[in-house]
Amino acid sequence: MNEKKLIEGIRNRDESAAAYAIDRYSRLLWSAAAPVLRNIGTAEDLEECVADAFVYLWEHPEKFDPVRGSLKSWLAMIVRSRAIDRYRQLVKQQTVSMEEALLQTEMIPEAPGLEEETRAALRHALDQLVEPDREILLRRYYFDQKPKEIAKATGLTVKQVENRLYRTKQRLRETLTEVQDEI
Repeated sequence: MNEKKLIEGIRNRDESAAAYAIDRYSRLLWSAAAPVLRNIGTAEDLEECVADAFVYLWEHPEKFDPVRGSLKSWLAMIVRSRAIDRYRQLVKQQTVSMEEALLQTEMIPEAPGLEEETRAALRHALDQLVEPDREILLRRYYFDQKPKEIAKATGLTVKQVENRLYRTKQRLRETLTEVQDEI
């Protein structure tokens, strides 16, 4: 079945044409969505994106314009768009609002052997940090997120996150050393 007959069949609500499109383009659409959802999405997320593309084709066959490109390119664009939307949704679900988290928890837990002056100095040093350094540090060491997760949540690269962590830890170390020397 050629592309013109396939679209005509879908426009006429021919279920065999829809089944043919699914058989013909499913693998392509999976391969178009997979890179977007790699490391965050599940097989079910991929399946949902592919299914959404076919549902969109079924519900809106008039939106396909053969003058602008092939059906497989159009479907690949649709599934990629769905995958990007799903990616954003998954990242949003995984991202912890720092304000919410800090309101619910004490930033520096009680630790045996940690003197009150040191705890106060640490609190003060953390309060002096600028964003996003403070958020990155808290995500890494308080919420135990990996640099890759932090990068996704903050919009930075993994290398930028690692560099900021390194510099922030050095600033904290210097501040705490100064406080220790004063005590």
